[in-house]
Amino acid sequence: MSDMQNAASTGSSELTEVSALSAGELAVVVRSQAEKIAALEHQLEWFRRQLFGQKSERFAPEPDPSQMHLGEVFPVPAQPIEKNQSIPAHTRRITQTDGAESGEELKFFDESKVPVQTIILMHADVEGLSPEQYEVIGEKVTYRIAQRPGSYQILKYRRPVVKIKSTARLLALPAPEGILEGSRADVSFVAGLLLDKFAWHLPLYRQHQRLAAGGIRVSRQWLTQLAQASISLLAPIYEAQFDSIRASRVKAMDETPIKAGRAGHGKMHTGYFWPVYGELDEICFPFHTSRSGDFVCSALGLKPVSGAVLLTDGYAAYEQYAEKTGIHHARCWSHSRRGFFDALQAEPTGASAALEQIKAMYAVEEEIRERKLAGEDKQWHRLTHSKPLVEMFFAWVDEQLKRQGFTPSNPFIQALNYVRERRVGLELFLTDPDVPIDTNHIERALRVIPMGRKSWLFCWTELGAKHVGIIQSLIVTCRLHDIDPYTYLVDVLQRVGEHPASRVAELTPRLWKEHFAANPLRSDIEDFPPR
Repeated sequence: MSDMQNAASTGSSELTEVSALSAGELAVVVRSQAEKIAALEHQLEWFRRQLFGQKSERFAPEPDPSQMHLGEVFPVPAQPIEKNQSIPAHTRRITQTDGAESGEELKFFDESKVPVQTIILMHADVEGLSPEQYEVIGEKVTYRIAQRPGSYQILKYRRPVVKIKSTARLLALPAPEGILEGSRADVSFVAGLLLDKFAWHLPLYRQHQRLAAGGIRVSRQWLTQLAQASISLLAPIYEAQFDSIRASRVKAMDETPIKAGRAGHGKMHTGYFWPVYGELDEICFPFHTSRSGDFVCSALGLKPVSGAVLLTDGYAAYEQYAEKTGIHHARCWSHSRRGFFDALQAEPTGASAALEQIKAMYAVEEEIRERKLAGEDKQWHRLTHSKPLVEMFFAWVDEQLKRQGFTPSNPFIQALNYVRERRVGLELFLTDPDVPIDTNHIERALRVIPMGRKSWLFCWTELGAKHVGIIQSLIVTCRLHDIDPYTYLVDVLQRVGEHPASRVAELTPRLWKEHFAANPLRSDIEDFPPR
């Protein structure tokens, strides 16, 4: 029998089975198939967003049905933003210029950080004239960005050996002390090495290649050992900062994976960074080998401060910690919004209504930031503006859950159940002005880990992962406090070996800004220009 005859026979048998069903049984089959089709369409739409959608999860209106999907055409490059000026009858574009030809002095750099080499260009008609024959009445200045093949320099210390003739005594200064005993690396090189890898995500093997291109021959193993030894010097500062975060009343916590340690030939273990964000804008990235909830207890401790609040996403480990310690557990509205965003395809009307209501809550938060409200003023504004919106939202959630026709597997129902189960935590920000509405601040701060994974991919050892957490904690906290990480590292790497251990907290970025930022320690490369 041919394939066509087999298919016809199979189809005929299926039609016979369907025709034998009663009306009630047929309705059940149709409903089951409809639910299955809806679930598959939801999955398809999710994959479409992963491939072609925007990274932002902010709610946007439904696209015009007459327009094609983004994945069906090549994306059009974004047009540069043009500045406009008002004319009585129309608007005219302002001509863009960098001043290179006009001689206009347009500063686009910081002269305290960027060395400037001055080149004087004299007109050909002036050459050969004596100074008495012409007068300089002004000048035009043009700036050009230039680059040398590598910005490395060598510090050559010449220490004359002097003999005192009367006593035949020989005198010579010892070699300058470095941050690592016997190392050829200046503190400026160490700070640059760490920032290139952990702030700009340039792996050490690429830095090694750049050194070779610049005429410097060192081994890659030396770079690795240098990074490990210098980060070890910073470990006490990291611990002092973590103690400050533990003492915070309001903390936020999250977790993000990292490959660390070999699990066999060609395989790596999956460990986790557990970033913790304190109320004084400090963050630490402790590392643990798993996602076990026990680490939350060991990281934060079982004796929190009075009135402590932990703000997290929906991971159950944080809820278990809150039950053990009795702290207040605030929940993130951004994660709650994400569920409704994912349910747009399954239930566009209901999900859109939820997103619009949550959007109104965020509008209140934006107004609070614009007015720079804090303390009681912030709490009162939330109670008078956000609380009615929150109460109306949860009343709407209860009403939606009472409706018939949705199965528990429906994404919209899952999103509704998610917010209803976490209502107490989601409402906590209304009565505590120090509690943010979401965990977006810690999500932004931990972005360095996913960005780094795309460059250096993994950590060979668990100790290496802990070192990544130490240096990233200090670099990210520097950025949170508007501190130049290079200036900070150059200073503390020289200071940490002599600073009293009992006052190591003064070297954390937040307190360093108060005590040492006005007069930081520098490298000799800044005091002695090249000759």
